[in-house]
Amino acid sequence: MRTLPFFALLAALLLVSCSEFSKAVKSTDVRYKYRMAVQYFEKPDYDRAMPLFEELLSLTRGDTLYEPVSYYYAKGYFGMKDYLMASYYLGNFSKTFRNSAHAEECDFLAAYCHYKESPEFELDQRDTHTAIDKLELFMVRYPESTLKDSCITLIDELRLKLEKKDYAAARQYLRLRNYQPASEALQGFLRRWPNSTFREEALLSVLQADHDLAVNSVEAKKAERIEAGIRSFNTFADAFPNSTRMAVAKAMLRDLTAEQKKLTSTTQP
Repeated sequence: MRTLPFFALLAALLLVSCSEFSKAVKSTDVRYKYRMAVQYFEKPDYDRAMPLFEELLSLTRGDTLYEPVSYYYAKGYFGMKDYLMASYYLGNFSKTFRNSAHAEECDFLAAYCHYKESPEFELDQRDTHTAIDKLELFMVRYPESTLKDSCITLIDELRLKLEKKDYAAARQYLRLRNYQPASEALQGFLRRWPNSTFREEALLSVLQADHDLAVNSVEAKKAERIEAGIRSFNTFADAFPNSTRMAVAKAMLRDLTAEQKKLTSTTQP
């Protein structure tokens, strides 16, 4: 019995809320409709705010309210986490109202939407590339922005994702035992990402690919491939002399030198 007043109060509040929204929808007073839309936005109650702002977009065109309505509408999609629509409307706002106090914020958020849409590294990275381009463009447009450090952090995170995808693609050749394409792909990866966090592992993988190619090579190409494997060991050892994987690398070197001695002994008269 004690719960009845609470539910009655809740029902009354919902009824008032619905009637207020209905009144705002039906109202021909643009200022009143705008005030209600802002109130719903700030709660936040996007389910009520967005229909009002959408109507206001056509009602306020050419009016001083058009800019704030456009801003709230774009931010509403961002608040709802509809990043595809948000990126479009935020970008459109900054183009339309280039001198607005909100232009910088909207430019940044439009780029950030692509960052949020960037998928796991295994998937298509078009949004990742777009996000990097947009963030770099933002820093060019706003060189003194307080958001510059945030842009740099986001770009570093996005580039790491591209780096991981590139490395995984190169490593796939090694898993498939396509040793020569693996070596070429891994060396290409190292040229593209000279300061990669995967550099040590990539150099060891190059050695692994060159080692396996040499050991399993036809006689006519074995000597050349053994030499390539030994060079790969030296590159790895020079770059990471204290590597925890040095024992593995030295074991492959021993295989290569043993194959080299064997080859030399069979070619001597």
